[in-house]
Amino acid sequence: MTTAETATTNDAVMNGDVSVIFGEPSQPPEQVREERKRKLTAAFRLFGKFGFDEGVAGHITVRDPELEDHFWVNPMGVSFKLLKMSQLLLVNHRGEVVEGDGYLNGAAFTIHSHIHRMRPDVVAAAHAHSLYGKAWSSLGRLLDPITQDSCAFFGDHGLLDTFSGVVLEMGEGEALARALGNKKALILQNHGLLTVGKSVDEAAWWYITMERSCQAQLLAEAAGDPILIEPEVAIRTRAVVGTELAGLFSFQPLYDVICAEQPDMFE
Repeated sequence: MTTAETATTNDAVMNGDVSVIFGEPSQPPEQVREERKRKLTAAFRLFGKFGFDEGVAGHITVRDPELEDHFWVNPMGVSFKLLKMSQLLLVNHRGEVVEGDGYLNGAAFTIHSHIHRMRPDVVAAAHAHSLYGKAWSSLGRLLDPITQDSCAFFGDHGLLDTFSGVVLEMGEGEALARALGNKKALILQNHGLLTVGKSVDEAAWWYITMERSCQAQLLAEAAGDPILIEPEVAIRTRAVVGTELAGLFSFQPLYDVICAEQPDMFE
């Protein structure tokens, strides 16, 4: 990287200009699609590595860069640990699989179609039945700002405080999207976690760190009474660890590791 390029990147970091760093908007659509699918596949492998998979539950989606009412998603019944990029499905907002072979998870369509429709700013969304996330969700509470990491969600996550079964009805999908609002994450009571972002990187990272924040609070409350971070401090901390840029950069080391460990996923 030249001195001029380094200066441009440093300025972008300071100003939060993600497009300068990652360059997606300037790439041809086919290259953007390829990159989004690579990141989506890697996110599934990471979720599998971290034990976020459970049977056929869980799904991550990314919006297609040209067909914006279409999204890429995992086929139902394929393990996160074994998923390959060639197995991804392209689905439209009518629930039709327009590219790829495999079964579409009904809950994945119901949840993600509503999110992508109601939140045009959302490029990717992640939901799984990870252990600590679903354990915390049973309490019907928002996360408290008890650690630096959990401050990423202070005032920026919601709670769907009802559980009416597997999310298959379109009305339930609408209720979920409304509960999410304009936030980056949602706790689905008695169900699990959901996160969104302007990239796969961001949505996947928010899920990973939210799951760990649930784990940390469960452990802390089992040991005693956690000391809360003052609201004004939590807000200042969120401005560092809870931004789009923070989500993007935090995902990169994990992406590099999983690509090195499991290059077969891009077949």
